Amino acid sequence: MNKEQEKKLDEAIKEAFPMADQVDWEDVYQRIIYKYSTPHGLQHVKEELYKLEDKGEILVHHVKPMYNPVEYQSLNGLPKKIPTTKLWHHKSCGQCGHIPGYPTSVFWIMNKLEIDYLDEPHQTSCTGWNYHASGASNPVALAGVYVRNMWRAYETDYFPLIHCGTSFGHYKEMRNMIILHSEIREKLRPIMRKLDMDIVVPEEVVHYSEWMYVMSKKAAQQKKYNLEGVKAAVHTPCHIYKLVPEDTIYDPEVYQGRRPAAPSGTVKNLGAKLVDYSTWWDCCGFGFRHILTEREFTRSFALFKKVIPAVEEGHADVFVTSDTGCVTTLDKSQWVGKAHGVNYNLPVLADAQFVALAMGADPYTIAQIHWHATDVEGFLRKIGVPVDDHKEKFLQYLHDLREGKEETQYLYPKHRKIDFYLTLPDRVKWYKSQQK
Repeated sequence: MNKEQEKKLDEAIKEAFPMADQVDWEDVYQRIIYKYSTPHGLQHVKEELYKLEDKGEILVHHVKPMYNPVEYQSLNGLPKKIPTTKLWHHKSCGQCGHIPGYPTSVFWIMNKLEIDYLDEPHQTSCTGWNYHASGASNPVALAGVYVRNMWRAYETDYFPLIHCGTSFGHYKEMRNMIILHSEIREKLRPIMRKLDMDIVVPEEVVHYSEWMYVMSKKAAQQKKYNLEGVKAAVHTPCHIYKLVPEDTIYDPEVYQGRRPAAPSGTVKNLGAKLVDYSTWWDCCGFGFRHILTEREFTRSFALFKKVIPAVEEGHADVFVTSDTGCVTTLDKSQWVGKAHGVNYNLPVLADAQFVALAMGADPYTIAQIHWHATDVEGFLRKIGVPVDDHKEKFLQYLHDLREGKEETQYLYPKHRKIDFYLTLPDRVKWYKSQQK
């Protein structure tokens, strides 16, 4: 390699790593995978998005000042706007069904931080299970589900916040497909018109964990328990940063910007110590199709490739992650090891649960740790949470509910902001009148 080639290589490395002064070759290799894993870069997609808006082919749900957005850098250096209020919650099927303390922790944190949000009762599934596990659907149908949900957010004027990592990755791919392929738009538009809707694409696709990271320092100001002695291993979900990888936020304060900002940065900002382990890059073992067809592989992978390295190498007290399947797999696979005499019993929490518990949320009514298979109670005792008192109150609450002596507790008034379902903003009324 001559000097001219070395100079070009140095320049290319600096361009690829705008946030880090020093680079090792393993990171270079991974960044190259990230950068070229999609045929069109994020900047090109955004440029085409605004062109289509100018032509009147699509509606763009912009990140407006009323959403109080905060900008963070994405992988390729482009700024990504993260709305912090007036948020439309696109909830997760798996979270609500298997880890209910996950979404309730998100809502509880938003209540504590006085965030304006809308818990949408008319949302549908993203069909991510169908997309990743069966392959039985088709691009137009997948795009239709995406646009239908985004239209719901658009007409309420609240910005969509995606809870599920699979929905997040899936929707990023759907956005790119709609923007880059006119044949999809041509087939999709008449379908949406039959529903009295049109093609709406948000300016940003935002995962709740990105919001959580942006707000984590503010949340830490209301922290009730000291986490300085806690060693936390983190698993960053594949569907968040390996699907359309350049559209995820990074921060030089988190691993020098070499790994996604969330959820590692959230854990760090709450005062816990991040511990590393050799298999941080690997999948949690969930993998969609093989969780259905080779479940024992999933359970073994989660234990031997994730849990054991986190404990033996990182000496972790807790495993923190930020996606439905990852929490479920890492938490609920450990009983298999126990059955075979390999009992590590590493508590697994979503970042939202981790933050909420640190802020003093009830472990049972809010974080709902009784849905977990691992010993979360033991971890909470270590940080000073009066677990037994909370459990006694919770059991009494359940008893009183059964006896009719207690009313159901809600995180917000029932049918909150119902006016948004009965009347549409003037902007949408005007748009619909133009289509007649």
